[in-house]
Amino acid sequence: MAISGNLPKHLEVAARTGVLTSPIRDDFQYRQVAAEIDLSTQRTDLVDLGGMPVPTENPKDVDTLIEKAMIVNPKDWYLTLSISQNAIDDDQTGSLLTKFQNLNPAFQRQLDTKTFELLNAGDGATLGVGYDGQHFFSDAHVDKGASYKTAQDNENALALDATNFNAVMASARQFRDDQSNFTNYAYNLLIGNTVLEPEIFQISSNAQLAGTAERDINPWAGLVRGFTRPELDTTAWMLIASSEVAKPIIVGIRKRPTLSNMWFDSQAGDGGIHYFQYHARYVHVFGDWRLAAQGNT
Repeated sequence: MAISGNLPKHLEVAARTGVLTSPIRDDFQYRQVAAEIDLSTQRTDLVDLGGMPVPTENPKDVDTLIEKAMIVNPKDWYLTLSISQNAIDDDQTGSLLTKFQNLNPAFQRQLDTKTFELLNAGDGATLGVGYDGQHFFSDAHVDKGASYKTAQDNENALALDATNFNAVMASARQFRDDQSNFTNYAYNLLIGNTVLEPEIFQISSNAQLAGTAERDINPWAGLVRGFTRPELDTTAWMLIASSEVAKPIIVGIRKRPTLSNMWFDSQAGDGGIHYFQYHARYVHVFGDWRLAAQGNT
């Protein structure tokens, strides 16, 4: 990578090592609903095994573990920064270094936003179908080769209140794996659009059920936490089993952010412009639909 000789050495070093020294932040909310996995090839087949069969008294009973597979192809993502030579000459505080110290959070912010945009869409047109060939939120989930026959439903159209929240929670707790075992996931996260914050707070934090004359106890207070996201539709809310190792969204990462190119345009104004281009490769895909139940769109 050729660069102009008038770039201060400390900025060149900062540009080259920015993604190494800038911290990965744990406070982005996408990390509660998306799992990051490293991809080793350009095209990866993600394979998971279904649920364990139920033991029987007959030693001759043989059950087959069901294989669930999905093809993952990472996408290219770029972040290009520009700094004028005049800004470099006039920088007396070293504030230009903060550009490079925020590289990883900049990519994480994009991961964060996209995660909730895709979770909000929950359809094949936006992200492709899930491993079972259905939209992520669907009333027709059936695992191929599953022992159950009746389709399962994680798609609802209910306005957020205590009664409807309880109905969606009860329904989610009835989800079964492909061997017809109850999954027993702990649905402990309620997310919705920012306009639903009062309702989310009432359900997740108020010790008493709102709107009840007898000051009924709220059984979900302290057991379910909540937050809001502007990417969601104004009426949208959903339940997430966020404490499970698996997550509703999978972020397959083929290449972490790295400096790919630096160049200088001497013909630009402000004494010329220095450019720094960073490149990463990753993709979002849907995980197990049982980890999320849509309350409303």
